Amino acid sequence: MEIRSLAVGVATVVLLVSSFVLMRWRSSRRLPPGSMGLPLIGETLQFFAPGSLFELSPFVSSRLKRYGTIFKTSLLGSSVVFSADEEFNQMAFQQEGKLFQSCYPESFNKIIGKHNLQAQHGFVFKYLKSIIHDFVGHQTLKEVLIGEFEKAARTSLRLWAEHPSVELREATFAMTFNLAATKLMSYEESSSLLEDLRKNVFAFIQGLFSFPVYIPGTSFYKSLKGRKDVMKILKKTLKTRMNSPELRYGDFWDKLVEELTKNDPILTESMALDLAIAMLFASSETTSQSIILAFKLLAEHQEVIKKLEEEQEEIMKKVGERQDSKMTWEDYKSMQFTSQVITEILRLGSIAPGILRKVMKNIEYKGYTIPEGWHVMVCTQAVHLNPRIYEEPLSFNPSRWKEKSAGDFKHFMAFGGGMRFCVGADYNLLFMSIFLHCLITKYRWKIIKGGTITRSFGLEFPEDFNVQLIPKA
Repeated sequence: MEIRSLAVGVATVVLLVSSFVLMRWRSSRRLPPGSMGLPLIGETLQFFAPGSLFELSPFVSSRLKRYGTIFKTSLLGSSVVFSADEEFNQMAFQQEGKLFQSCYPESFNKIIGKHNLQAQHGFVFKYLKSIIHDFVGHQTLKEVLIGEFEKAARTSLRLWAEHPSVELREATFAMTFNLAATKLMSYEESSSLLEDLRKNVFAFIQGLFSFPVYIPGTSFYKSLKGRKDVMKILKKTLKTRMNSPELRYGDFWDKLVEELTKNDPILTESMALDLAIAMLFASSETTSQSIILAFKLLAEHQEVIKKLEEEQEEIMKKVGERQDSKMTWEDYKSMQFTSQVITEILRLGSIAPGILRKVMKNIEYKGYTIPEGWHVMVCTQAVHLNPRIYEEPLSFNPSRWKEKSAGDFKHFMAFGGGMRFCVGADYNLLFMSIFLHCLITKYRWKIIKGGTITRSFGLEFPEDFNVQLIPKA
């Protein structure tokens, strides 16, 4: 009895002490300021409310003014901390795998695929990234793709100029998608299969960051249907390649088949298909949107076009003096002002306005506790439009990049940062540079209709954007 009473007494003391410590910890824990909104949906509706393209979203702007550079909220049932704090953002990038883990909304993963690159970690992430790098790395860009980019840009512009006007959203996506699908996956450019694939990829992209309501007619529903149809085409292609190993094209599919047929392969069929979808999406959608922004911003700033013309015409003279009259890597690297224009387009556009991470263990920062299991949104748009960092941040001013460096990932995060810096960044920058060279040296253009671009989480095009291309004499 005495032993039992002693055990009960000890247990009671331990319980009381543990409760006291827990209560002290809870009372001392100070969450970032903010509101968690309504039960279940939190502040999701406010978050998805559209705003102006070149202004900080109303959701973020109002909360930054009220709470400061770090605030809490609740989106889609998850507790989220938004950060426009430069040091904290850098910590989120640099402490990947220690304090933070890459994480994307479930709706995004359902559309892109749960085995997409950004959902992987550690060795598997590095392994998949190396597969992609073989096809978009410097050597491939320099030796193969620069010529293909020039051909695709010249062909597309010539075809567009044959019509009274062209709708940019569809036209630029078709150009970038067809290029990626034909060069990386060897789909025939004139085939009905490629057209069907492009239409379905375009459909699922439209709801990529939409409100995740699975009801017929909603963007999310259309996106999942588009993904299902895309997967049918890709599965059929993969099956054909797997059953006919003698069919070798030196493309991305060959690499996937090679990895799948190894002894004890790391890659699975599901991973291969999700990787293929990600490649088609990443190499077409973001580049397409960047080009649309270029048309819009340059049309509104003729003085920038004039400076571009001066630079690009000098390059064109050098190209014309060569026997093959083709662009070279040296031509691309000499486009200093063009590079400034593209960087400014990416800064203002903030096509990826937020980068999501999951907290792996409690983080103490500036007196706040960010609990394990919460999510952190690195708010890139808030950094890109910060007047303390950029003078007159809403102005389109490419010359600001004479002094600033796009390699300063604390202040410029168009391609993310840390170990998850976008593997396709150079692909995007090279294509945009080549496209602008072909556009500026051969054409003028005027806006015929529309041009309105809004933003919720990503860029949205509520109306057609038609331009007329006019060949220069």
